[in-house]
Amino acid sequence: MVSGSEPPESAAATELMQAMTRLRARLRAESAPSEMPWTWSQIMTLGRIVREGTTTTSALAHAEHVRRQSMAETVAALRADGLVSFDQDPNDGRKTLISATAKGQALSATIPAARETWLVGAIRELLTPEDQELLVRAAAVMNRMSDSDR
Repeated sequence: MVSGSEPPESAAATELMQAMTRLRARLRAESAPSEMPWTWSQIMTLGRIVREGTTTTSALAHAEHVRRQSMAETVAALRADGLVSFDQDPNDGRKTLISATAKGQALSATIPAARETWLVGAIRELLTPEDQELLVRAAAVMNRMSDSDR
């Protein structure tokens, strides 16, 4: 817990960052090492491509709030592993369209399974129904913050 002398928004930011860091580490640990040679950023990016469909590096960078150059490195690694493919945009030859391959789609479907199994079990065993409702509301707030342009 943070000290009471911090402004409430600073305390909330500190607590949230610590909790997210710990949960992220735990979720990563719930994947078998042989399943997870990719970085968290690569898995998240692949998941977005699978969910949202064909896209560009710039659109991915904007959606994930990273620099275009960083996203280009992430996408290049996914391509090197055969998880995404590149095609030229038929409407704008300067753009490259990125799509998930069948291998990428299959991977995206399997990697979260172990994590989700652990998370569902933890929620069921550790949280009251009221805490579960609060968690759903908190997730919505976190998504809203993530999607903002601020």
